[in-house]
Amino acid sequence: MIEKLTIKAGLQVAKPIAEVFDAIVDPEKMKNYFIGSSTGPMIEGETIAWGFSEFDITFPVRVGKIEENKYISFYWNSMGGPETCVELNLQEIEPGLTFVQITEKERMNDSDGINWLRSNTEGWANFLACLKAWMEYGINLRKHAFNKSQLPEKK
Repeated sequence: MIEKLTIKAGLQVAKPIAEVFDAIVDPEKMKNYFIGSSTGPMIEGETIAWGFSEFDITFPVRVGKIEENKYISFYWNSMGGPETCVELNLQEIEPGLTFVQITEKERMNDSDGINWLRSNTEGWANFLACLKAWMEYGINLRKHAFNKSQLPEKK
C-alpha cells in the first residue's frame, strides 16, 4: 500500500516559456486565470497571500526556490492539515510551446489525504486549463465557474 500521496498534473501551453513563467509569478497576470488577489509577486523567500474571491478565502503562500523560466516552488496549506510543497517545472518543447508540470506533495494515504488528492488534483487540472485558455485565447475560464458550496469543508 502507498503510504504517502502525491499529485501530478501537466499540460502544454502554446506560448514561449518566458511568457508562461511570467504569467505564473506575476499576480496581475495570474488574476486572469487563477487567483482573485495577491499581496505581491512570487519572489523567492517571500510569504504572500492569495485570495480566491469565488470562495471568499485567502491562503498564505511561502515562496520557495525560483529558477527563472524553469522552476517555481511554494508551500501552502490549502485544505487544512499539513503544509504541502507545490513544484512547477517548465520545459520548452519547441520555440513557442511550453510544458508545465505541477507536483504537489505530500499527504498520508488516509481519508483526509484522499480528499486532498481528489480536490487538489481537480484544482491543478483546472489551473492548467485556465492558464492555457487565458494565455492562448484570452479567455478567463474561472469567471463565474464556481460557487462556495463546491469548496471542501476546512477542518
